[in-house]
Amino acid sequence: MAAIIAAIVGLTVPADEATGLKSAVCRVLHPMSGDEACATGDYAGDEGEDGDGGGGGGEGGDPFVPNGDPFEPTRCLLSQDQTKTTVVVQIFFIKISSSETVKLQQWSDGTVTLERITEVGGGVTASISAGIRGLEDWGGSAKLSGTYQKGSGSGGQWLFSGNKTGDTQKDLELNLADAKQFTEYLKAQDECNSRPAGPRSSELGMICGYHAGKKKPDLPPEKAPDVDITKTSVEASGNANFGGKFKGGGKGGGKGDGPKDLGKISGELANGTMTEDVVVMRSHSGPNAGKITFVYTFTVKGAGGAGGIATGEKMQQVAVTYDAATYDQEEEDGKAHRPEKLMITTSEEAGGGGGVKVEGGANAGPVTIDVGGGGGSTNSQIHTETAELILDNDADSTAVEDWLRGNGDHPAKNPLPTPSDAAKVPGPDASPLERLLHEKGKLSKLDYKANTDWWNASLGIGFGISAGQFTLGFKLFGIDITHEEKNQTITGDPMYATGPKNGGARPWVEWKNCSKIKPIPT
Repeated sequence: MAAIIAAIVGLTVPADEATGLKSAVCRVLHPMSGDEACATGDYAGDEGEDGDGGGGGGEGGDPFVPNGDPFEPTRCLLSQDQTKTTVVVQIFFIKISSSETVKLQQWSDGTVTLERITEVGGGVTASISAGIRGLEDWGGSAKLSGTYQKGSGSGGQWLFSGNKTGDTQKDLELNLADAKQFTEYLKAQDECNSRPAGPRSSELGMICGYHAGKKKPDLPPEKAPDVDITKTSVEASGNANFGGKFKGGGKGGGKGDGPKDLGKISGELANGTMTEDVVVMRSHSGPNAGKITFVYTFTVKGAGGAGGIATGEKMQQVAVTYDAATYDQEEEDGKAHRPEKLMITTSEEAGGGGGVKVEGGANAGPVTIDVGGGGGSTNSQIHTETAELILDNDADSTAVEDWLRGNGDHPAKNPLPTPSDAAKVPGPDASPLERLLHEKGKLSKLDYKANTDWWNASLGIGFGISAGQFTLGFKLFGIDITHEEKNQTITGDPMYATGPKNGGARPWVEWKNCSKIKPIPT
């Protein structure tokens, strides 16, 4: 497992031309390589760290502070149910994907949000595999693959906050019930929209829509905002398989008629992935109308185990928000940008569970047919930290933009400033951003327990040529479907950092805005 992860993170990380964060990615994945090595790209692959990205911290910016501390975030994420279905079709080196993600989120202020986003994308992919020496006849092999994909999506978010009984816990219960009922309405509406064309289709559609409308809750949610979403993703991955090959007798019994390779069946023992994602969200309506947010995410994750799966993931994320109209004009004029908000999130996840992923294949000359599938369930623990900074003046805005763009002496680099770092007294060599986070940032820490159920099915038709241990080829056609349901619920003691005290440190205290109510099991 360590060797696979080391091979993955040893791959060159592509530059993000829009920001100064390329060095940050390098240092996140190669902390022992040093600044000079990361600047030149001549770095060695270190063993990857396990961990994962968890759910969000509170949304700041609300001037109303119930507990009298302006550094306490107003709310936190208590629970999240996420369902994601992804379909990937590959034709030769071209990969086309579509996905739908639905999130149902409970917040500590008694509100509930329902988010639904669909994405489509296209890109290119290639891979190379090699047999493990001594185990070739048993299907032992390792594979490295690379994918570049760019996509776009759309969706909306519905806010359920109409129930106001004076009891926040009761409000959460009622708003959650409304959200679930609205989900049933959306499903019914989808069935109406997907009706095939034919005689009287318009009349039948109207009748269907009428009955679907009856499923709406008594208190409808706020209007879903229009959000344009574009996503660019670069991924490097590797895996190890072990299984058996099937051979048949030769045709004529001559010297050249040795055993014929008929195919194989194998199971995945371990896998690892490194991804760099850039997501751009432009809101046209709703509470973030007129804003554009760039989200940069760097993730290293891995899984291993035959019959039982151990998983780990580590994530670092930077989100920066601008006024969309101002940003567009600055782009047109070639001027520097002025961000309005910065959020830095770091998270780690580790867990394990049962599951298996297997693949069977058959050969017809150089043409191969592979059928795969699997499923499982994992339980994990997620630790998330968030630093949120509202940029309400030009000096703070400039400091953040210079850090993002790599201007001056303090560009973005590893380790990215975390809430734990920002709560400590800044050292004499601290950057302007680190000092700004310490002085003004809303810092929080959360722990979640999570359960993930998943299944996968795939079919591939390829053309390959073996040369010794290596197999070179390409996929003529492939389809891969993955379905994942993940539930995470807050645990432990939510914490946030107060303002600087004597000596400059920021003590961690109970986050009452987060702990005052409990999530409702779904």
